[in-house]
Amino acid sequence: MQEVYEFLKNCGTYYLATVDGDQPRVRPFGTVAIFEGKLYIQTGKVKDVSKQIQANPKVEICAYADGKWLRVTGKLVRDDRVEAKKHMLDNYPELQTVYSAEDDNTEVLYFEDATATFCSFTDEPRVVKF
Repeated sequence: MQEVYEFLKNCGTYYLATVDGDQPRVRPFGTVAIFEGKLYIQTGKVKDVSKQIQANPKVEICAYADGKWLRVTGKLVRDDRVEAKKHMLDNYPELQTVYSAEDDNTEVLYFEDATATFCSFTDEPRVVKF
């Protein structure tokens, strides 16, 4: 999982795919953290992406850097604890202008039953589960 975190952090921007009914939705994300041994991302509960995740928590992330790409599939689980939100916001202080660990909008989610696949044009795919 640490390698997945470092890849996503290095990319800066990764893309999160959800479904909205029968329509796939993909958008850029940039938050990632490890908290209590789990890989977390962050969004706002008022956003469509949050509603889509709550309706169907199966998601996929895709990221690309330095000729390699990473796909992470799994289920996202909401963690409403202030400590988890605070950890994420401490890692992204620029978000503290619009989010707070104590507000009802900040949402942090961690991956459960995740499979990460590291790929490139020259190497065989490598799979990591966490």
